[in-house]
Amino acid sequence: MEQVPWWQSAVVYQIYPRSFADADGDGVGDLQGIRSRLDYLQWLGVEVIWLSPVFRSPMADFGYDVSDFCDIDPIFGTLADMDELIADCHARGMRLMLDWVPNHTSDQHPWFHESRSNRTNPKADWYVWRDEPANNWLCSFTNGASAWDFDERRGQWYLHCFLPQQPDLNWDNPDVELAMHDTLRFWLDRGVDGFRMDVVHLIGKQLDQDDAPGAIKRGYPHVPFNDVPVTHERLRGIRKVLDSYNGDRASVGEVYLLDEAKMAAYYGDHDELHLSFNFSFLWATWDAAGLRAKISNTLGHLEPLGAWPTWVLSNHDVPRHRQRYGGSEHVARLAAVMLLTLRGTPFLFQGEELGLVDAVVPEAQRLDPGGRDGCRAPLPWTPDAAHGWPGTPWLPFAPEPDVRNVASMQRDPASILHLYRDLLGLRRGHAALQSGTLEMLETGDHVLAYRRCAGSQRIVVAINMGHEPLAVSALAGATLLISTAGATTPATTTGIIAAQEAVVALLA
Repeated sequence: MEQVPWWQSAVVYQIYPRSFADADGDGVGDLQGIRSRLDYLQWLGVEVIWLSPVFRSPMADFGYDVSDFCDIDPIFGTLADMDELIADCHARGMRLMLDWVPNHTSDQHPWFHESRSNRTNPKADWYVWRDEPANNWLCSFTNGASAWDFDERRGQWYLHCFLPQQPDLNWDNPDVELAMHDTLRFWLDRGVDGFRMDVVHLIGKQLDQDDAPGAIKRGYPHVPFNDVPVTHERLRGIRKVLDSYNGDRASVGEVYLLDEAKMAAYYGDHDELHLSFNFSFLWATWDAAGLRAKISNTLGHLEPLGAWPTWVLSNHDVPRHRQRYGGSEHVARLAAVMLLTLRGTPFLFQGEELGLVDAVVPEAQRLDPGGRDGCRAPLPWTPDAAHGWPGTPWLPFAPEPDVRNVASMQRDPASILHLYRDLLGLRRGHAALQSGTLEMLETGDHVLAYRRCAGSQRIVVAINMGHEPLAVSALAGATLLISTAGATTPATTTGIIAAQEAVVALLA
């Protein structure tokens, strides 16, 4: 099998640490809890884990407001715990990526304390300060409030594209850029394999441009003026830091531009991001024609550049895809087949392998300023009342935790969990699925089908999203590898796939 970089061949599993596993019984997941569940991740077939932020933080935005990039928040553990987790992952042949937040810090970070103290201190220009708001930008999570807040102590306005507790760093200052590079080196020196880079397109800004009223109305404030050439120069600087380390350290950027052509530019000439998140599925409807167009559009922009695609169905910021796509178990299974057989690196969000929907969180228990609590519910491990959590968890579980839990589904070979495990194993064992080409097949309005090829190996994937059996001629006589209909399907396909069935088959 062709050797490709790990960030191309692997499946990345996102862990939201507060909700994954709790070792100390305080109701919040932690690093030792993650260590205790590595056996499960290895059983599933996960090769890379990405941790949402675990750095020291006041938790105004649940870790995306960092007060110390070089320490672990006590709620998650210690630096020693992190070192043990890194070592345990590497001992199992797994890699670990951290979530790095380059655009902003917490307002409790020592850098901001110093910067706001007066206008002449050494860090006076480490954040974006103005005598008056420089534009009409709005910030996220605050129901249309200005992205500029007045600081009484300094007597100036500072920029925060997110919460007021998250002041934006001034990357126009070279000292800021160097300091942020040092935070990367701190973790690279400890053996971290790479970083998911939060809203990394925002490290360059065109501050003197107002948002158009139409952009604000559509809910995309300050997007047009945060896609500027200097950002690419800064990404090349970040890439040089990563490339200076052995072991093929990698980056994946959250580039929230909702435009595949703009997103593709963030790969540069193989000298910027290794990967850029493609969020097209997060806003897609569940229909074959629409998904076919999203896939073709993404590949059409990336492949001419030699850039490697990514695919995401769910994450910590949006309702889970089973819920978005109507709540059907059938749809959750079809989506799994699609995600794990496309050309590119798939990202799984913890719990999607159980077919979870969002938790119903009573208003009194809602904590997130962006209303994202439901998708961040604790992962249920066992069918008992505690579901594997030694203390009362910080959020309620998603529906059906007595059935949709790891232990119960591990015992059921027909469960969606086993489907995910089988798909991960299939992907590891077939070059066509890891690195092969992808050719769309014409199969009508209700079937999404494509052929994956590497050398002489040819695999066809067909996903019937309709409500009637349909013929897919490319499947006739092929050897069945996986079907969401279960083990009773014949070993050789007839070319007819049932309603709401997905098939992966090997061509002779």
